[in-house]
Amino acid sequence: MHDILLATLNARYSHASLGLRYLRANLGELRERSAILEFVIGQKTEEIVEKILAQRPRVLGLGVYIWNVEESTRLVAQLKTVAPEIQVVLGGPEVSYEVNEQRICALADYVITGWGDVTFPEVAGQLLRGETPHARIIPGRQAELKDLVLPYDEYTEEDVRQRHLYVEASRGCPFKCEFCLSSLDKTAWPFELQHFMASMETLYARGVRQFKFVDRTFNLKVDTSLAILDFFLAKIEAAPDDPPFVHFELIPDHLPEKLKDAIAKFPDGTLQFEIGIQTFDPEVQTRISRRQNDEKAAANLAWLREHSRAHLHVDLIAGLPGETVESFARGFDKLVALAPHEIQFGILKRLRGAPVARHTQAHDLRFNPDPPYNILSTDVIDFATMQRLSRFARYWDMVANAGRYPRTLPLLLGDAPFQRFLAYSDWLYARIGQTHAIAHERMVHALQLFLTTEAGVVEDIANRALIDDYRGQGGRSRLAFEDPDAELPVPVPRKKRATPPRQTRHLAG
Repeated sequence: MHDILLATLNARYSHASLGLRYLRANLGELRERSAILEFVIGQKTEEIVEKILAQRPRVLGLGVYIWNVEESTRLVAQLKTVAPEIQVVLGGPEVSYEVNEQRICALADYVITGWGDVTFPEVAGQLLRGETPHARIIPGRQAELKDLVLPYDEYTEEDVRQRHLYVEASRGCPFKCEFCLSSLDKTAWPFELQHFMASMETLYARGVRQFKFVDRTFNLKVDTSLAILDFFLAKIEAAPDDPPFVHFELIPDHLPEKLKDAIAKFPDGTLQFEIGIQTFDPEVQTRISRRQNDEKAAANLAWLREHSRAHLHVDLIAGLPGETVESFARGFDKLVALAPHEIQFGILKRLRGAPVARHTQAHDLRFNPDPPYNILSTDVIDFATMQRLSRFARYWDMVANAGRYPRTLPLLLGDAPFQRFLAYSDWLYARIGQTHAIAHERMVHALQLFLTTEAGVVEDIANRALIDDYRGQGGRSRLAFEDPDAELPVPVPRKKRATPPRQTRHLAG
């Protein structure tokens, strides 16, 4: 049994909460009286409450995020109904702003806004001593990073074996892009490099092979970036048959030669960059306080695609204030021409506290009042069109980003990628009426029908591309348009590696 229970609802089991591990690592003398208990969205609320009560906690610290706030609200309401004596302390980005407008904050006993690393231990200590904190809403105190205990020892052996582990070499962001909560940071703060690298060495020795860096600006300080890249390169060179897979967020218009030299040394399947372009429209960039040299960004993307083997995941956002469908389409087509492995077609969300809300009246921004607070319409994109864009985003993820159709996708996109894929998206939704739970084989047959009846692709060419893509991804069933006498393949077991499956499919293509 534990006096302090740290809990959250993750989006998937494979995600391990870095925030909870920071809290436990910094509890000091209270650490041994605490435990971490993680759940997954979609679990039955009563079962979560039952598991929490089985620990008999006196204090529950609950991490609240945009993806779990609705279920977390039900959890807190039910918990306070059956065990009102448990002191519920909320934290996380979703409850750090607009606190008085949220039901979950009214249900809880206390809310810590902002950083919780040192403030939560203080509040928990007060509650365990029978003292009353000075207020219900408590601003988190920002600690010096050198004073924090790093959280990586809190990852369990189960985490190491089965989950994605998150790490950070810095916190904060110096940029002011208004759609992002990091725009509220004054700058980026680095952890002491030697101490951080020692923790990475320990994780690697324990068997960790997937490292997801959550730094907003990995390449901001090039010397630090090089030191981290050199660490992983040394591991790859020492054991090329058991390489790590490392994910970083990259500033698109800042790629000096020293960094290029290091990046070029990484082999296939070991390095991924998430790169935020968001918009190529200069007027929109200015409006949302985003500083970006588009020419440099495009040149860097082209260099990465041509001269490195890094997997490139690039973000665009539809629905930004003043961005029309036409200007978004031009940016999308420009990005397709640069050939990143994945284009994350995002829909603008109004994160609580994000400055983008200041444009609401001027650009008639209408957001979903419930999570995930996605944009529903603007002054230049009506609701029906925004729905079409949302479906485009979903189908794009299934068809293009999934890496299943390297031969078929060029046939589908032609020389007008946005318009061609929007036509497919509209056609597919009109035909099947759903955007989820579409089986691979069903999508293959839908693509074949669209290409041959709507897009003007020669049937033999479309069929050959789809069959080769389907077989290349391990498909073993006989397709309806396939030669009935064709020999079906024998499945071949694949060796498990640290590289995530989707990136592996891109490599295979």
